[in-house]
Amino acid sequence: MAVRTVGLIPVVAAIVGNALVTFIKTGAALASGSSVMFSEAVHSFADTLNQLLILIGVRRSYKEPDPDFGYGYGRERFFWALISACGIFFIGAGITFYKGISSLINPQPLEIHSIVFVVLGASFLIELFTWWIAARGLKNSYPNLTWRERILVADPSTLAVYLEDAVAVLGVIVAAASIGASYYTGNVLWDALGSLVIGVLLAATAIILITKNHSYLLGRSIPEEEREEIISALVAEPAIERVIDFKSSVLGIGVYRIKCEVEFNGPALFKEAYQRKYLKEQYEEVKNDYEAFKRFCVDYADRIPRLMGKKIDEIEVTLKKRFPSVRHIDIEIN
Repeated sequence: MAVRTVGLIPVVAAIVGNALVTFIKTGAALASGSSVMFSEAVHSFADTLNQLLILIGVRRSYKEPDPDFGYGYGRERFFWALISACGIFFIGAGITFYKGISSLINPQPLEIHSIVFVVLGASFLIELFTWWIAARGLKNSYPNLTWRERILVADPSTLAVYLEDAVAVLGVIVAAASIGASYYTGNVLWDALGSLVIGVLLAATAIILITKNHSYLLGRSIPEEEREEIISALVAEPAIERVIDFKSSVLGIGVYRIKCEVEFNGPALFKEAYQRKYLKEQYEEVKNDYEAFKRFCVDYADRIPRLMGKKIDEIEVTLKKRFPSVRHIDIEIN
């Protein structure tokens, strides 16, 4: 999947789906007076707002680098996704907990209408569809990974939609079970408990997303497997003796920056510097002429640094070709 579209389609689909679900859930909550249905309406409303924030971040992350931000705006999506996750925690989980606790303290009678279950059924199908879109996006982006690995390395925007819609599907099931239990037992405690369960699911989702986006904003390193592959590629270069230090950071989805300190292989450089002219011949030319020897030394002192710069450029081109995600490379010589 192209970097510029990663996370975009699932977010747009989720916004449309959640806006529709918010509307029908709100109507059902007003008609029934159910706290768990109200929690579901707040949940969907919060999801809609949060995914609008994620969309802003995704769109802004496409901006090209400029003099003020030489490495681009890739981290915009992490910033807006972090705000979105905070919204899930404080608005979604917070209001849901408040409503559930209020219903426990001051229980109100429920008015069960068949329309409530129709709304829950429709919501379930819509949420399941948007969740499937997010799941498909994750699978297409990381086809060779397990689901656990996909969740660990996933783009925070797509992951947010995936988790939020998964919680939404579970929330609909919890809401239906809670309302049904309250109806059959005549005890509204079940309705309040359902609201609290949804609040716990939202809070857990928010904490996962906050942690993930926080790590990216701090400058999270690239995945360990890719790090090892890049270091191996550097060491395989004849001109590099060893890699002394290696640092990396994720600048955006599929955009990496690496900085490394290397020790050059002197004999390999020397061999390349004089591969076209035998050193012995040069020695014969300068051994009896001190001025010629000085010119040789000046030429040698000038040739080696330029050769080192040329080799660094060649290594950077090779790395970028082999690892397309590596957009920015800083190689320092020890």
